[in-house]
Amino acid sequence: MGTEMSEIYIVEKELSYLVMQAAFEVHNALGPGFPEAIYEEAMNRELARRGVDLERQKRVKVFYKDEPIGEFILDNVAHGRVILEYKAVSEIAKIYEQQALSYLKATGLELAIVINFGAARVQSSRVVYKKGMANFPSRIPRPRNPLQND
Repeated sequence: MGTEMSEIYIVEKELSYLVMQAAFEVHNALGPGFPEAIYEEAMNRELARRGVDLERQKRVKVFYKDEPIGEFILDNVAHGRVILEYKAVSEIAKIYEQQALSYLKATGLELAIVINFGAARVQSSRVVYKKGMANFPSRIPRPRNPLQND
């Protein structure tokens, strides 16, 4: 008896691919070490070249019991569907993923991508929020290259 392998549904697969292509292009050109604002501007330009519509520095109100209590600013929203948060740190900390989840809950969107330009290689974390359920990426440590000096 043969069993069919079902296809895994990936939220915003094509748009995520475009975003990550742009992130790799930006990191390859600039490398690590610049402030976050530099990478954000480079991503704005690279994503525009790739035909991705962006809402930059989007303000979002936060409500508590139906009353506004403050607001926060998103780095970018791609095609009105995916939150893009940029970092320039040594690694993506759990707090950044939790922050992205809070942003998803506040906006009603399903996907946020946290992209870190501060490491030797681009790092990204997809945070999905769907019908009250959060999905964080699993934490699998990268094997250490014994030939590379850290």
